[in-house]
Amino acid sequence: MKYKRILLKISGEALLGEQQFGIDQNPVKKIAMEIKKARDLGAEIAVVVGGGNIFRGMKNSAKLGMDQASGDYVGMLATVMNAIALQSALNQIEVPCRVQSAIAMNQIAEPYIRHRAIRHLEKGRVVIFAAGTGNPFFTTDTAAALRASEINAEAMLMAKNGVDGVYNDDPRVNPDAKKLEDITYDDIIKHDLKVMDTSACTLCKQNRIPIIVFDFDAENGIIDILQDKKIGTSIK
Repeated sequence: MKYKRILLKISGEALLGEQQFGIDQNPVKKIAMEIKKARDLGAEIAVVVGGGNIFRGMKNSAKLGMDQASGDYVGMLATVMNAIALQSALNQIEVPCRVQSAIAMNQIAEPYIRHRAIRHLEKGRVVIFAAGTGNPFFTTDTAAALRASEINAEAMLMAKNGVDGVYNDDPRVNPDAKKLEDITYDDIIKHDLKVMDTSACTLCKQNRIPIIVFDFDAENGIIDILQDKKIGTSIK
């Protein structure tokens, strides 16, 4: 394998399936199976899942007349719900898994402790990091880059919903948008490409963590990346 330890960032929208809101068990089970295949190959896998399928901090808080900090905390709770759903799907296919939350929820998740997370990975357990960074005003992209840096991940895989990489424009709006197969961290920032937060990109650059953006619907996408097959967009 090219990468032994990875952090997989999954957008909350990937869990929507055919629904407009909430968690669809079909994509959750599909993601769990892809994680199992990669783990069976020998990879150590950590996961950060977004919460946009349930609540988007900035967008929904404005609609409800809620301040952004409060909205962001609600969004963090949404990521915990998604993490528990994914943990359940992994347990059903006999993949050992632990959820670690940046906000204390002792009845349902471990507190986030870096060395404990690394020990879980070394023992072959999947670790799902929930509740973002535990602080408002930071997205789950930034949380993913932070956790990837903390656990010494060799790569960060960003699973997108229906988009197979980074484009110079939104391919859902502009049919002439061009896919970019190999770009740099600086390209993301310079051209304001809407693939991740600039703070997350900067953090990965500082810690030399390559980012691979791919469509989570791709069959064996994670394994292809682990085996250094060309898929999605590579950011280095």
